[in-house]
Amino acid sequence: MSSSVADLRKEYTRDGLHESDAQASPFEQFRAWFDEAMASDQVMEPNAMTLSTATPQGAPSARIVLLKGFDAHGFVFYTNYDSRKGRELDANPQAALTFHWDRLERQVRIEGTVERIAPEASDAYFQSRPRGSRLGAWTSPQSQEIADRTVLTDRLAAMQERFTEDEPVPRPPHWGGYRVRPHTIEFWQGRRSRLHDRLCYRVQEDQSWTLVRLAP
Repeated sequence: MSSSVADLRKEYTRDGLHESDAQASPFEQFRAWFDEAMASDQVMEPNAMTLSTATPQGAPSARIVLLKGFDAHGFVFYTNYDSRKGRELDANPQAALTFHWDRLERQVRIEGTVERIAPEASDAYFQSRPRGSRLGAWTSPQSQEIADRTVLTDRLAAMQERFTEDEPVPRPPHWGGYRVRPHTIEFWQGRRSRLHDRLCYRVQEDQSWTLVRLAP
């Protein structure tokens, strides 16, 4: 390992996270932190999150996707159902989400089960996307091997001919939303000397939430 890499470090001094300040609901706590990230001019994409999935055999994979909605039922994102993550989620409907707001010295870690959202909800969101993004959803055979980029440009040209400017672009049947229904949500606040604050909400059998502190 390069010594310059090994020497990289930052002292976290911005804030603390105390039980007395935490909301009763993890979704209310997420809303409070997400609103702060949205209001900050230091966070470029506050809704960017790492989505971690795994095969039924437990082989993991991770990538950055965008959060497109959340409420007390869970956290929603959209993708191609035939992509690697889509295939893994269908075969093993469990996932983890990680938000990293580095300038705020915060992370949020979410673990839960995954389900497809209603087709009507996917239809509504799809029509809110820019036309180019809608055409892109039809164009890309996501996660499949292609010979070169001309495959995409040729397919895009074909889709532009198929869906003319004066007609809407419908949602492809292979594209839609997933909801992560969490059973664990952890809020991480950086502190001095790597003694970070970690408050973890865990769902109970009666669907209430309990709050515990984890050692850093």
